[in-house]
Amino acid sequence: MFPELFTIGPLTLHTYGLFVAIGLVIGIIVTIPIGRSHGIDYQKIMDMGLIIIIAGIIGSRLAYVLINFSYYKTNPMDIVKLWNGGLVFSGGLIAVLLVMVWYARHIGHSLWQIGDLWAPGAAIGQAIGRIGCFMAGCCYGRPTDMPWGVVFTDPRSLADPLNTPLHPTQLYSSLSGLIIFIILMILSAKKRFEGQVMLWFLILHSTGRLLVERFRGDDRGLILGGAWTATQFLTVIILIGSIIMLFILKSRRERDLHS
Repeated sequence: MFPELFTIGPLTLHTYGLFVAIGLVIGIIVTIPIGRSHGIDYQKIMDMGLIIIIAGIIGSRLAYVLINFSYYKTNPMDIVKLWNGGLVFSGGLIAVLLVMVWYARHIGHSLWQIGDLWAPGAAIGQAIGRIGCFMAGCCYGRPTDMPWGVVFTDPRSLADPLNTPLHPTQLYSSLSGLIIFIILMILSAKKRFEGQVMLWFLILHSTGRLLVERFRGDDRGLILGGAWTATQFLTVIILIGSIIMLFILKSRRERDLHS
């Protein structure tokens, strides 16, 4: 597609980075009114947003580097080249959850409150960021003869192979994120207990990710004798844990209502 929008001297505007940045900004914009409705002021949201962005980028990049360690151990300088793609959402999610536990205690809120606050913004942010992923050609799909197969021709694209119809897995993920965002916005206005929105985000995102993984063609690191990718393994753990915790929190609420 269009991995680079333009170059002025030594400065190149990479499409991937631009859309990730737009996704982050939109995610924060969506979160601000949700925070106000829960009594969380603008400054706290901006502070949280900065911390979440840093943790998410570091965690998702670290996961990608670990999955592709054989390459990065001989090319360590490429670790910082985020504009070339290479972010594992599950890794960023784990890093963000860990940071949110610490920060929630710091500002006197629970993890569930903070998670509910940011879940819709995370979904729409990912939906937008995946468009940049599509433009760069990273996270590409397997070859396909489906009529919606996408052919990457730019030699700077990360997709492989070029000039061959591939599943547009990036757009599958983007559409999934948009649908999840709509569901979470509706749920956010009607939630019955703290943590409900956050856990449904984890459940829906994990389910969508597992479906899209079936069509991915890029190398994501095989484990368990090649049966699963590392991303699938992490996603299944997150999915199972989220379902269990959702039932626990729901049971607690019902018990409190009847006590």
